[in-house]
Order: sequence, then C-alpha cells, then structure tokens
Amino acid sequence: MKTDFLKYQAQTTNTPLAIEISYAKGSYVYDTNKKKYLDFIAGVSANTLGHSNTKIIKAIKEQADDYLHVMVYGEFIQKKPVALAKLLVNNLPKNLNQVYLVNSGTEATEGALKLAKRVTKRTEIIAAKLAYHGNTQGSMSVCGAEKQNRAFRPLLPNVRFIEFNNLSDLSKITTKTACVILETIQGGAGFILPKKDYLKKVKERCEKVGALLVLDEIQSGIGRTGKLFEFMYHDISPDIVITGKGLGGGLPIGAFIASDKKMALLKENPKLGHITTFGGNPLIAASALATLQEVLNSNLMNQVLEKEKLFRKLLKHTAILEIRGKGLMLAVIVETPELASKIILKCLDRGLLLFWLLFEGRAIRITPPLTISNTEIEQGCEIILTVLNEVI
Repeated sequence: MKTDFLKYQAQTTNTPLAIEISYAKGSYVYDTNKKKYLDFIAGVSANTLGHSNTKIIKAIKEQADDYLHVMVYGEFIQKKPVALAKLLVNNLPKNLNQVYLVNSGTEATEGALKLAKRVTKRTEIIAAKLAYHGNTQGSMSVCGAEKQNRAFRPLLPNVRFIEFNNLSDLSKITTKTACVILETIQGGAGFILPKKDYLKKVKERCEKVGALLVLDEIQSGIGRTGKLFEFMYHDISPDIVITGKGLGGGLPIGAFIASDKKMALLKENPKLGHITTFGGNPLIAASALATLQEVLNSNLMNQVLEKEKLFRKLLKHTAILEIRGKGLMLAVIVETPELASKIILKCLDRGLLLFWLLFEGRAIRITPPLTISNTEIEQGCEIILTVLNEVI
C-alpha cells in the first residue's frame, strides 16, 4: 500500500510519516502491523473527542440512514445544520448571531474576508506576520510567511502585515482598512499568546477607524484552551469569528460567524454573494453537533487547564527551553529544528505521535484530544523524557 500511496496520492512533502493505518480508538491510532500509537496530535487539533467516539459515530450513522447531500447550501431546511448553527449562536456573544457553514477552515477564512469587504466597502486587509489562516489563495494572502507565499504570487492585493503583540503597529490600522484578521493564538508561528490586552487594544483601534476585527479560532476553538473560544478570555467580541478543525469531530467543516445584519449583505448586490455546494452537509453537521454538545455538556473544558498543568509539571528537562501555548495547545521548544525533528521521529518509533509547527522549526506540537486521560498524559511525557535523555 505504501508504494501505491506514494505513486498515486499527491504528497505535501518528500518525507511523509507513512504509517499504514488500520483503525483508531480513543487516544490511540493502530497501524497494519498492530502497533499502537498514543496520539498527541489529534489530527492536528481536529479530533476533539478522540477517535471513533461513540456519540459521534452514532450521530453519523443515524444521519446516514436518513439522507446525505440533498441540495446546495442555504436552500433546504435540514435538522442537523440548523441545530448546529443554533447551538453555536446560543453559546456566543449577542453580536455573533448567524452562522455560515462551509467545508474547511480556509473556506471560512475566505468567506470572512469577503464579508468584511462587503460590510465596510473597503479593500485593505491587515494580518499578522507569520500568521496561518489556510492554504487557498485568499487565505495565503493573509498568511505572513513569504517563504510559503512567493511561489504563488500574485495573491490578493492591498494586504499589509503587522507584528503580533506589537502595539506600535496598531497605527497601521486606518480608515482604509476593511478588517484586521488575527489568530487568537498564533499557531504556525509557535503557539504565541496575545499579551498585555493586545486583542482588546486591536479591537479598540478597529472600532475607532471603522474596521472589522476577524478572529481565527480554527485551531484554538471548541474547548481547546478551556473555553469554547479563546477570545472569551479577553473581554472582547470579534465582528467575525472563524472556526473549523475541532468542530467537526474528525470530519471536514468550517464556519464563519457574524451578525445577521452583516450576513444579509451576502444575499444581495450581488445575489449569491457567497455560495458552497457541500457546506452545511447534514452528515458533517451531525458529527459537529454531537461534538459540540459533548464539549458543552461534559466536564471536558473544565479539565483542560488542569491537564495543561500536568503537562508542564511533567515536561521538565534541560533540553526544553520553554513550553508555549495554552490548554491542550502546547509547543515544546528545544534548541534547534534538527533536535525537534529527531525527538519527534524517535517518539514515533516508541509509539507516540508528535508533530511539527509550520514556521517555528524548534517546536514540538502537543495537541491531544480533549478526552486524553491523565494516565495517558503521564505515559506520553515519560516517552518524551526518555527520548530526550537519549538524544542529548
């Protein structure tokens, strides 16, 4: 199968991990040689409730028995997409009262940028250096990593970049600015947290000049930092919030959320201002609804910060320079990218799944399912420490 995988399926790098998957359950992934791997990646923050969660599987099977795709987005009334949108709105600030469902985080970014331009009648977009909002061309345009972007230019015009957490850069947000788009926690840059009321001050600047604040919660949302969305820690409400990844419970989804007044602008001048065939797919919505209900109704979010404390308590080693991030969105920083890669690959051999970050080569990603147990955290950290002792 590996030969066919490399021959027929387009690759993203020359060195894929190439584990042949048999099945996955809970916090573990099993290969075709019956080797099990403790999963500290969760499909890159996507498998919020772990693998093969019984409530998600039940919801998917029940929906599959009724029907799958029946019509393009926004035409037919379907129970699960409506219930999902309603549950999201009921757990968000009042200005975020309408949901547009799409197929992925990058599509949600595209929709949010279009909506911001439509609302403000402006074209300038401000984003952060080393941001990551997706990989379609519009989303790449607001990703501040020229090494990634240069091969695909020209991208969107009128995009300017500021440095995350740099308050002096806020003067670049002006009456020409349609929106500022930021990750609430910078992901690919190394799990960088906002400091000194940074997000609040960005929001104040946006309000002063009439720009919108778009917050990307694709990775930090759906309970990963201990609240439904990370912005809820910062005493602000964005004009548009973007979600994806962990919302789907292992299936592909995205959404951008704003006020109904703003969303109404996508219906006229022109009509069909934003359209999608499979957005709001009932099977995907059933999975997402089951995921969101469990996150909201269980004790999982209350446990997140305690699990973070356990990781920080256990992962103490002279080779670890710092641990960045929050909740179950952590990045272990070591001295060099070469050392990070060596640790990740050796841990893979020992049955622990870790991964890289896009722009911070010294980082080792730890984003396990929210359902990870304390015992599993202890087992995984023991593997990391053993490997560190071997390679140092």
